[in-house]
Amino acid sequence: MHAFFAPGRVNLIGEHTDYNGGYVLPAALNLGTWLFVRKRSDTRLRFGSSSFSKVVDVSVRGITYDPADDYANYPKGVVKEFQKRGFDVPGLDIFYYGNLPNGAGLSSSASVEVATAWMLNHFLNAGLSREDIAVLSQTAENAFVGVQCGIMDQFSVAVGQMGNAVSLHCDTLNYRLVPLQMSGLSIVISNSNKRRGLADSKYNDRRRECEQAFLELQKCQSGIKTLADVQSNRWSQLEGCISDSTIRRRARHVVFENERAKCAPRVLREGDLQRFGQMMNESHISLRDDYEVTGLELDTLAEAAWSVKGCLGSRMTGAGFGGCTVSLVQTDAVELFEEKVRRAYLNRIGYEPSFYVTEAGDGVRDVTEEVAR
Repeated sequence: MHAFFAPGRVNLIGEHTDYNGGYVLPAALNLGTWLFVRKRSDTRLRFGSSSFSKVVDVSVRGITYDPADDYANYPKGVVKEFQKRGFDVPGLDIFYYGNLPNGAGLSSSASVEVATAWMLNHFLNAGLSREDIAVLSQTAENAFVGVQCGIMDQFSVAVGQMGNAVSLHCDTLNYRLVPLQMSGLSIVISNSNKRRGLADSKYNDRRRECEQAFLELQKCQSGIKTLADVQSNRWSQLEGCISDSTIRRRARHVVFENERAKCAPRVLREGDLQRFGQMMNESHISLRDDYEVTGLELDTLAEAAWSVKGCLGSRMTGAGFGGCTVSLVQTDAVELFEEKVRRAYLNRIGYEPSFYVTEAGDGVRDVTEEVAR
């Protein structure tokens, strides 16, 4: 029996910029997914999970997407990608145990994918780098599951390091670690407890809208390769190139959110956490008004957070349409923060949110010896 761990992730700033070729600033969490595995003597793959009652049993040969297999389609897609690369995947019993809330926007699917890929990399002696694992896992979700996610989730889960965020340029995959020097501050994740499914949400619609915006802007500014290549200081000159007002707002969010994510490492390096908190608030407002992916639940959480003394900033994190907010809160105010946000949310929504006080953790790893102890 072997054991592996892959974290979830929280994106501090840079939302919906990843698939537009822009910058993001996620951090791996100390919450995530444990994968327990043993080899079989046959060619069957059996998947089990602490979060789902269904056990999925398939042949390692002829793997196909099946809606009835639910969660198991994510690791099945990873297996398929290894097979496409010429690897002979053996029969395996695989069990997942996670403490990430499903459908909360903390990348539980990417956590499962990267844990599975890291495990297969180990068993097959594939020699893939962490960056390779991230790209393979994203490809599995795009091609097999059918969710056109960007690279951010899988990348931060694969390469994260304790105490650091990851400043990633999603077009080139150039990245650097950004120390989170937040003495006296805590990262608080507030879960709306409204689940959202990427595949059946408006996520793919937003991608199509951004593609349309890029095509129109490309006619006005030659040389741009992605929507995020448009500089914020040129937006007033270029926005008229987009004929539809809704498409224009989608593009405006990407352009200015990318600028925030690009500047964030410098702001953190300078220790200007008040400014970073303001940038988080600006990000949420843009996601609410221009990108329209927040909704009543996430807006209620963010607005309640903004009213609490000791909260420097708060914004939705993840794809939206439900899920979580991330807030930067003075550590001695966390209890008050949770009390006030819980009460405001309950009064408006009718049920309670959940809270996670977390820190930046390490990326995917083998934890067999840790578990054995």
